[in-house]
Amino acid sequence: MVKLQRFSEKKSLIHEFGKFILEKQESALTGDADAVFNIAISGGSMNQALYESLVNDKNIFPHIKWPQWRIFFCDERLVPFEDPQSNYGQFKKTVLDPLVHQGNQLNLGPTVYTINESLIGGGETANRKIAEEYASMLPASFDLILLGCGEDGHTCSLFPGVEFNYLVEEMDRKVLWCNNSPKAPKDRITFTLAVVAEAKSVCFLVRGAAKKAIMHDVLIVKNSELPSVLVNEMVGTKVTWFLDDEAGALIPENC
Repeated sequence: MVKLQRFSEKKSLIHEFGKFILEKQESALTGDADAVFNIAISGGSMNQALYESLVNDKNIFPHIKWPQWRIFFCDERLVPFEDPQSNYGQFKKTVLDPLVHQGNQLNLGPTVYTINESLIGGGETANRKIAEEYASMLPASFDLILLGCGEDGHTCSLFPGVEFNYLVEEMDRKVLWCNNSPKAPKDRITFTLAVVAEAKSVCFLVRGAAKKAIMHDVLIVKNSELPSVLVNEMVGTKVTWFLDDEAGALIPENC
């Protein structure tokens, strides 16, 4: 069964989200200076949440062992890094750049694994190679995967609908080229559920009234046609949902 945490105040949600990530870091590193924390992140609003919870929270920031972090992206748009749609580009702008001088000191950052930018725009063969190369970089399993959930129930770039079964049903390969995303840009790479299934911990962060209907479908109706529901079904005991009251407005209090 998944764990559900709901918050009425944004500040409390963000702080507890940071504490949750910190706990997973400590579990992975166990005080070993040579150990690494393998984490995969989604794009979009997740970047701002990571900045607020890890970089800008003065109670959390000193405890984050950035040099031991190995950061990957759950999905990535096949655009140049300077493009506003690039998940890495937005993560760099929102988290990595402010991190460098946070706390009036020079901070060492994490190791970040990106797609091969030189292959972008190279067509079908290049797009498949981008996915294959990225898959080869992944660890055997992740300590933590941070996910979002779209208003249609998608997560990573795994979308609902039969036209996306080639992505959602794949359990052998770790990373695939998504060539028909309903959201621009249409070309992306995405983790498959095979990667999510092997993670030690999975966390969804969902905020805002626009998500209340889909949260009801995911957590109450449990519509198995939705990729986010499939994550719950596959690894439910390892999944935690962080919701604000707006996103959880249709979820009973005792859920």
